Amino acid sequence: MTIRISNTISIRRLTGILLFGTLLAFVPAGSLAYAGEAEASGLHRMSETSDIERAVAHVRDHGIAVSGVDELDPLIERASDKRLVLLGEASHGTSEYYTWRAGISRRLIEEHGFDFIIVEGDWPLAYHVNLHVKHLEEEPSGSREVLANFHRWPQWMWNNEEVRELIEWMHEYNEDRPEAERSGFYGMDIYAHEEGMDDVLAFLEEHDPDAAGSVSSYYGCFTRHPDMQSYLQSVHQTGDDCSEDLESAHEILEMQFDEYMDADSLHFVRAWQSSRMVVFAERHIRGNLERGPASWNHRVDHFYDAAYNLLDLYGDGARGIVWAHNTHIGDARATDMSRAGMRNIGQIAREELGEDRVYAVGFGTYRGEVLAGRQWEGQMETMQIPDAVEGSYESIMQQAGISPLLMLFDDADDHQALIEPRGNRAVGVVYNPEQDASQNFVNTVMPQRYNAFIFFEETGTLTPVE
Repeated sequence: MTIRISNTISIRRLTGILLFGTLLAFVPAGSLAYAGEAEASGLHRMSETSDIERAVAHVRDHGIAVSGVDELDPLIERASDKRLVLLGEASHGTSEYYTWRAGISRRLIEEHGFDFIIVEGDWPLAYHVNLHVKHLEEEPSGSREVLANFHRWPQWMWNNEEVRELIEWMHEYNEDRPEAERSGFYGMDIYAHEEGMDDVLAFLEEHDPDAAGSVSSYYGCFTRHPDMQSYLQSVHQTGDDCSEDLESAHEILEMQFDEYMDADSLHFVRAWQSSRMVVFAERHIRGNLERGPASWNHRVDHFYDAAYNLLDLYGDGARGIVWAHNTHIGDARATDMSRAGMRNIGQIAREELGEDRVYAVGFGTYRGEVLAGRQWEGQMETMQIPDAVEGSYESIMQQAGISPLLMLFDDADDHQALIEPRGNRAVGVVYNPEQDASQNFVNTVMPQRYNAFIFFEETGTLTPVE
């Protein structure tokens, strides 16, 4: 598949920080998709209108009306033999994205034997859920208690009723299955690095106290700072960082990998990936001192690292399901992200596993309500998502008049009416609806970014667990 973005696209400098999948500074779809000397001419406006009309007609002709997950047989069939199925979302606070992803995941697990779900949640915190759903260790008695481990802001992202129902189903589904055939639940994010270091030391203190002392000493380079702002200030002022210490700590686990696996594979897997996560977390944090995409890229590198290592752990023929924002699962090369030097798990997976072994499903909405905060660690609010900007993919799909709508992109060349770069909505945990048109649309070639796309004209909020 050829990934391309029109050379006529103008791209403004990305500003702000990248929070949980939100690209905060992409300019509106309209100004990106049709920049050029002819912009003010009547001829150009006529061309733009006809392009939109052709796109609407194409969606109307090729879109599939679906009322629920049980009508997604064409998607399930296409995804069933892939090594990784990537399920996206256009926000972290929308009920429909979670319930439909849960339904697709259930079908892939139950009908096609998928081995695990890995989500855009912290590895150490999600591992509690894994132990619970796989009946591997005594955990809190119910799904509400186990999801309480997701204590970090934004709690609603995983501690919600939609996820709780999925966790209860997985717990019940696994109950009478052989241990090796139980489907797991994991996280791939890096923000719980303190808990990750605790997991590493807890394992070593039980199985290799001498190594625990060495690793604790290496971790001291990082933990002696009261917070990450203090660490960044120290690196900025001195030029010294903790990367070599954290890599040395991980090397201790690598050197004894087989012995530790034989001794306690369940807890070693947790500690080993936690150790890797700490290495990536430090790179991600330190990347904030650099201009450009370094911080973003180190985070998504761990996303793929964690998913790939699970495939390797589960063995030959293993298959997994990834839940993350559209900005992570949709191939970055089909967006302006690539021109800013950004990669994501969708791109990496296609490059490393092969495009025929990866299936990426995007989700989107035209309007609705969403849970989000107006600033980092801000109060959770129910916010209105305004109508999508004119000319965006969401606007075109709304005009096509089909909702819920499934688009299948088996061959991007068969969708020339949609190949012009357009805006594709991206709402994060930090959201200001007043700036939606200017900050929340990613310039995209949709048939190249995703293998399939599911659209809802109107969506509602997640339900946080009380």
